[in-house]
Amino acid sequence: MTLPRPELDPELRTALADMPLVPRLDAELLAQLRPLSSTPIEPLLDGRAVDRREVTIPGPDGVRIPLTILRPAQTDQTNRTDRDDHAGPAPCVYWIHGGGMVMGDRYSQIDIPLEWLDRFGVVVVSVDYRLAPEASGTTLVDDCYTGLVWTAEHAVELGIDPARIVVVGASAGGGLAAGVTLMARDRHAPAIAAQVLIGPMLDHRNGTTSSRQYSGEPGVWTRESNEFGWRSVLGEAAGGGRPVPAYVSPALADDLSGLPTTYIDAGSAEVFRDEAVDYATRIWAAGGQAELHVWAGGCHGFDALFPQVPVSAAARRTRSDWLARSLGNVPVHQHERIG
Repeated sequence: MTLPRPELDPELRTALADMPLVPRLDAELLAQLRPLSSTPIEPLLDGRAVDRREVTIPGPDGVRIPLTILRPAQTDQTNRTDRDDHAGPAPCVYWIHGGGMVMGDRYSQIDIPLEWLDRFGVVVVSVDYRLAPEASGTTLVDDCYTGLVWTAEHAVELGIDPARIVVVGASAGGGLAAGVTLMARDRHAPAIAAQVLIGPMLDHRNGTTSSRQYSGEPGVWTRESNEFGWRSVLGEAAGGGRPVPAYVSPALADDLSGLPTTYIDAGSAEVFRDEAVDYATRIWAAGGQAELHVWAGGCHGFDALFPQVPVSAAARRTRSDWLARSLGNVPVHQHERIG
């Protein structure tokens, strides 16, 4: 039986009408989608004063992990004012991309943190973790954690303030960001100032009301596609065959105390709505600080897919304003003030 579900935002519904939607992801479709799951970064950097650096670092098993580092380019000091002087270390956004843990790369959805580079002068570090099903178990979150540790250890070299590193992820990246933050808490390093979980993929059990609401019909990300993604990462463990680590499926974590201040958002019309709400609720119950936004009529990934739609613009603006408050004393970048 199809459950009643919240209505999509009317403008999102119009935008989605021109987008091919599928009821479920499988191996054959994944092979077709992977080449399309990321766009080149060069058009996004065109016209931006950004210095780009590409590095690879050794993963836990010796496999090299690519990182992209983006920072505001040095400008002519004679044209700067005290207010846009970025002398001293900058905040860092450690970006973890989405893609259901099975597709995407370090450039996926990177327009989101690039807005913060423009507005706040943050350094963006984006990690290219390995994907399932080729990689499985804790490999994906281990890759992300390794990149975060490297970033913190090289903070001085990168011009980063190690006290203002924010871990941010969207969709699968949101779940990985939550897992990385749990790892950092449990291992007592590195320090994380805040975490931002955007439509996060947090719970492999896939049994919430919102998961069941978005099942059986085509969509951006359905319950069936979610099952495929989790099965690709967990194999037999996805069906309860063996224990699942909480670092991989953060909703399983028994203890959510001691986490940095957290921002969580999701759409009301998506699979991940209820697990996002539950995660925020459990952070509050543990005495932590979390800000939660559920955007009425938002589908999964709405603000990344259709940033021009009013509800998307509101979501992105609200998230940016929270980040500004959380980072504190972040100077506004030159071109953000113009107009």
